[in-house]
Amino acid sequence: MTALPLVFDAPRRGKPPRHLADLTREEARAAVADLGQPAFRADQLARHYYRGTTDPAQMTDIPAAARETLREALLPELLTVVRHQTADNGRTRKTLWRLHDGALVESVLMRYPDRATVCISSQAGCGMACPFCATGQAGLTRNLSAAEIIGQAVAAAAAMADGEVAGGPGRLSNVVFMGMGEPLANYARVRATLDALLGTAPYGLGLSQRSVTVSTVGLVPAIRRLTEEGRNVTLAVSLHAPDDELRDTLVPINTRWKVGEVIEAADAYAQRTGRRYSVEYALIRDVNDQPFRADLLGRLLAGKLAHVNLIPLNPTPGSPWDASPLPAQREFVARLRAAGVATTVRDTRGQDIDGACGQLAAADRVEGVPAVALPTPAVEAPVPLGAEADQG
Repeated sequence: MTALPLVFDAPRRGKPPRHLADLTREEARAAVADLGQPAFRADQLARHYYRGTTDPAQMTDIPAAARETLREALLPELLTVVRHQTADNGRTRKTLWRLHDGALVESVLMRYPDRATVCISSQAGCGMACPFCATGQAGLTRNLSAAEIIGQAVAAAAAMADGEVAGGPGRLSNVVFMGMGEPLANYARVRATLDALLGTAPYGLGLSQRSVTVSTVGLVPAIRRLTEEGRNVTLAVSLHAPDDELRDTLVPINTRWKVGEVIEAADAYAQRTGRRYSVEYALIRDVNDQPFRADLLGRLLAGKLAHVNLIPLNPTPGSPWDASPLPAQREFVARLRAAGVATTVRDTRGQDIDGACGQLAAADRVEGVPAVALPTPAVEAPVPLGAEADQG
């Protein structure tokens, strides 16, 4: 296993240009006034932006003489498409974006019969150093600005509205922070992004809190902060191991906040919101897919407001890691369900375009978290745990 250091403080790089999406309504109105325009022009500009319009020629409610000035000052191009890749008969589209400083990030738009979900990135790279994750092994380049994060969702909403994804025009309904980066390590910008995703027109996309999922590997102080601030978005915890001994290796942040502390923080969030959280668990062949670990996870979560999403690992080229075979997946599901823990196995989307990298896969939704259950054999009586299961 490759051992990289944990990185919490993003490298200092040049800041992206100021953007409307970085500003509160009051700040945007003040910025427009500073340009010699009436403050209400900020609302007009915001309405165009959140509808996916940045072409001044289409902003016909704004005087022609003011359009380019406003666009240059408040709508700089932050995300440039490097390429789109499609899969699943055009229903999945992965986009590689280049940022102003050359950094690269990805987002994935996935369309289903009843909804459309975009998976967005919150950092360029990731500092959490999980050895089975290609992004984590690449290290952290920098945090994204709020506007860079919001822009991915705005672009997805515009793509749906314009019918760019197979199925004709539609509406973006779900956003998951499961792309590149650890969202809660970029807390302030992710918090501002939530305001934009959930805000009503003209300063937002108007999504429901249940349709937005924030994933974390377990930054306990940030989970507590999210709890205290009163949002009701879906919380997803990337656990990947039920015992500290293994999780210290698979998810290095566990050396700071142990499994018990992470689950305690997630429980507190569930108690305040009344909504269950999701436990993300990448099933890795012969690493964390043993029956005794299923039993450990079942004991850890039994009786809690929690749902387990098992994710057959999507291996990256050259990686020694591989997905658990189907029999092991079914055994894991059966043991968790025998413990009374709601469990699904996530279907993968876009594998041929590397769009299903663990948390970038999705299918049916459980309280905002994409998941689909695989059929499992009849559940037999739980196998008694041996001494090995008591470790950690």
